[in-house]
Amino acid sequence: MSIYTKTGDKGSTSLFDNKRVPKDHIRVESYGTVDELVSYLGLAKNYMDCKEIYNIIQEVQNKLFTVATNLATEDKNKIKYHIKEEDIKFLEDNIDKYMAKLNNPTGFIVPGSGKKSGYLHVCRTICRRAERRIITLESHSEVDSLLIKYVNRLSDLIYALARYLEEGEVEVKYN
Repeated sequence: MSIYTKTGDKGSTSLFDNKRVPKDHIRVESYGTVDELVSYLGLAKNYMDCKEIYNIIQEVQNKLFTVATNLATEDKNKIKYHIKEEDIKFLEDNIDKYMAKLNNPTGFIVPGSGKKSGYLHVCRTICRRAERRIITLESHSEVDSLLIKYVNRLSDLIYALARYLEEGEVEVKYN
């Protein structure tokens, strides 16, 4: 079986529900950025010594496929799986857990005092970009509000994990 179809050779692609759109369509940009996040999380998790954090990242990667599928489908009747409140609670519980381990710090730090935190900070910024793309999509088309909430909360979780994994926090010094 060939992985190339040649149907995108002129700059269009098929959504999950088979509608064709330009490859630079905001919907494609939205789920493409989520795909980028899934890949970077895959890289980051391979630096995790802590099995619990590894498993959290694995769970998030799986949920991001639900996010991407929703974004890649214009016909809402064809969406089988949705983000639920319990998915958001999973993120919030883990944010609270890891921020509490740090005594809920405030202030900015220079990201990435080690590989683990560095890769997660890259993931955090990709997640924020995905959120911006999704908000742009929402201005043109309906987007599930729980999906937006999930991606917003996810960047907070990634931040909490990255901050927890910093090997030596370097505070930002404004000159």
